[in-house]
Amino acid sequence: VQLQASGGGSVQAGGSLRLSCAASGRTFSGYTMGWFRQAPGKDREFVGRINCCNSGITYYADSVKGRFTISRDNAKNTVYLQMNSLKPEDTAVYYCAARLNSQYDYWGKGTLVTVSS
Repeated sequence: VQLQASGGGSVQAGGSLRLSCAASGRTFSGYTMGWFRQAPGKDREFVGRINCCNSGITYYADSVKGRFTISRDNAKNTVYLQMNSLKPEDTAVYYCAARLNSQYDYWGKGTLVTVSS
């Protein structure tokens, strides 16, 4: 699976952005898709995930819960990260990743999100 994230940019605090992650391959629906981010000088952290197989089940880090929403369109091999009420601390490079089992085996190149106060 090859992944390509897009949609990053600069936004003021309180604004919104939607990131997309396009995947290659015909078995996209079978992958659990995750979003991660890495802020300057910090470790990469989990943002959220959406489970495979049309389950619709999502999990979010506490820091983004209620503000971020993950969805997927299996027909388009794409997963989305809708980010609302953005804060300066959301500034980071955002990555999408895919897994079949317990570890994320496939990673896309990141897309930069900058939130100014």
